[in-house]
Amino acid sequence: MKLGFVSDSLGGLSFEAMLDQAARMGVSGVEVNTCGWSTAPHFDLKGMLGNASAQKAFLKAFGDRGLEVISLNANGNPLHPTDPAQGEGLKNTIRVAGELGIKTVCTMSGLPAGNATDTMPNWVVSSWPPETQAILKYQWEERLLPFWSEIVALARECGVERIALELHGNQCVYNVPSLKKLREAVGPVVGANLDPSHLFWMGADPLVAAEALGEAVYHVHAKDTFLNAPVQATTSLLENGSLMNIPARSWSYITLGFGHGEEWWRQFCYRLKMAGYDGWLSIEHEDVLLNSLEGLEKSVTLLKGVMPVAPSDFKPQDI
Repeated sequence: MKLGFVSDSLGGLSFEAMLDQAARMGVSGVEVNTCGWSTAPHFDLKGMLGNASAQKAFLKAFGDRGLEVISLNANGNPLHPTDPAQGEGLKNTIRVAGELGIKTVCTMSGLPAGNATDTMPNWVVSSWPPETQAILKYQWEERLLPFWSEIVALARECGVERIALELHGNQCVYNVPSLKKLREAVGPVVGANLDPSHLFWMGADPLVAAEALGEAVYHVHAKDTFLNAPVQATTSLLENGSLMNIPARSWSYITLGFGHGEEWWRQFCYRLKMAGYDGWLSIEHEDVLLNSLEGLEKSVTLLKGVMPVAPSDFKPQDI
């Protein structure tokens, strides 16, 4: 496996300073945010599209430091009913990735409105009342599947081999069954960006999910979640309080090891290996209490101690 981090983890630094920190920490690459819910401080999507000189300078900045571009990340809602720019951002990210020779793009599946006249995304997480089923039918058949058929065709045209969808709340694809459902419909260009932090707060088990996804794991975000048991006991994990008020929340994103210890992350890496995954672990630091650089350094240290790096060479003796 290889270790890196998401560029927005150090969003307060300049592009060059962010890469310098990556080199100093001894990671192998950086995943770069391009649009959507990110202001993309390290990537000018419009300026990079079709711009050979800008692309050359971008890649050179990585190469000069011995770093790789892990992937481009268009994190957002590409099916937002009133913000088509998010979908266009994904399409342009795929186009730029193709021009740069980057084979993996990370994104979200998208979440449409509940019907053709609604203006707000609608996330259905229950089977009752019965109108929920009409919403799901509209979202999948009228919006999600046509959109992703188009995106897969664009990816193939641009030479992008893998689109890794983050299993994220407030998206149509948010767990193993929904990822498999979309993948079966549009083909193997689509796979999973397995981020355990989201599965934790939705009540799933990332260790089992890794095995269940198997070859469909295309990318991994390393992010932890703190489950605040005393609050959870009365509010459940259905949490809509401020992300900045950790004591009041039933769950919060947190630096690796502060929510689940080293032993859990060791098991996670091994489960990924068992599932056949030997790709990137890309740290996404979103801890609001710890300094971003300090939190990232602690996360790098933890993963360096538990992730497999060298290929297996064990062979039974001939006896």
